[in-house]
Amino acid sequence: MTATLVLFLAITISGPVQAADYTLKFATLAPPGSTWMNLLEDWGREVERRSGGRLELKFYPGGVQGDEPDVLRKIRYRQLDGAAFTGYGIGSIHSPARVLEFPFLFDSYEEIDHVRSELMAEIETGFRDNGYELLGWMEVGFVYFFSQHRIEDFEDLKKRRIWLWQGDPLGQAMFAAGDLAPVPLSITDVYTSLSTGLIDTVYCTPLAAIALQWHTRLDYMSQLPMANGIGALVVAKRFFDKLPAELQQVLRETGAQASRELIRATRADNATSLEVLREEGMEFVMPPESLDRDALLEMRDQAAAQLTEDSYIPRSLYERTRELLTEYRSTPAEGTTTAHGAHD
Repeated sequence: MTATLVLFLAITISGPVQAADYTLKFATLAPPGSTWMNLLEDWGREVERRSGGRLELKFYPGGVQGDEPDVLRKIRYRQLDGAAFTGYGIGSIHSPARVLEFPFLFDSYEEIDHVRSELMAEIETGFRDNGYELLGWMEVGFVYFFSQHRIEDFEDLKKRRIWLWQGDPLGQAMFAAGDLAPVPLSITDVYTSLSTGLIDTVYCTPLAAIALQWHTRLDYMSQLPMANGIGALVVAKRFFDKLPAELQQVLRETGAQASRELIRATRADNATSLEVLREEGMEFVMPPESLDRDALLEMRDQAAAQLTEDSYIPRSLYERTRELLTEYRSTPAEGTTTAHGAHD
């Protein structure tokens, strides 16, 4: 029997490859090959393995489905089923969750982890009430200013053409409180706008600056961490509810596992990215100790007053978060990982 005939019989006997019963179309801004995308693809493989091939994730990386508002719209129109969102997208689903990335509020990962653990149950409920299932919580990391020009203080920032993620209420409130006049743009327009001179300053994490290639157009990085950017793995409730119970459980368990790995890897890679930026000639400026701590706190409180007045973040939740932080800080712990913030 010839080899060709053996192969033909093997294919005929085994039959065609069985297609998945359910395909979760999932978008993300994470570029192909980035830490985030690699881990998301690991998650997809684990979902397929655990489901026996019945459920698959089809990823759309690198913003090919548009900015986060575009992705949310496509989910509503059933063109997509889920996505990995940053705080901006999260705010469009359940804005109270953004208390976890409020500027100049948290000083360490340990503080963030503690408060998040206290609030996560009601955040999950908030997502569900708004038509989404929260499969996993992640983070982008501590956010800094990056600029093409030296920035020593907020007076220097007032002279800069700073990118603002268009339509972001939290960003708008903070920039207004700091008397800054930013340039609103989609995140997908930032790289080109840095090249054309429309903007000369951005805010992001060290890892994001490298992953998005923004660092190739920037020379200075502030040493002042403003906030710890949050993220989430979410799926539309309409998609989740049509899954059999056992596949729902697979998504929940693998999503939780993936989120833990995403947080661990993001924190490690942000630390590594700082060294990469230093080696590539990035100059670090604006150390926290050179700034007026009281002025930073006043800026934060002004933004908080505006956001709570607008009910973007409920006042009761903001005050509870402050209380949780006060309680946590009253009990010193060893091994904390600080970000040199400006808490009171």
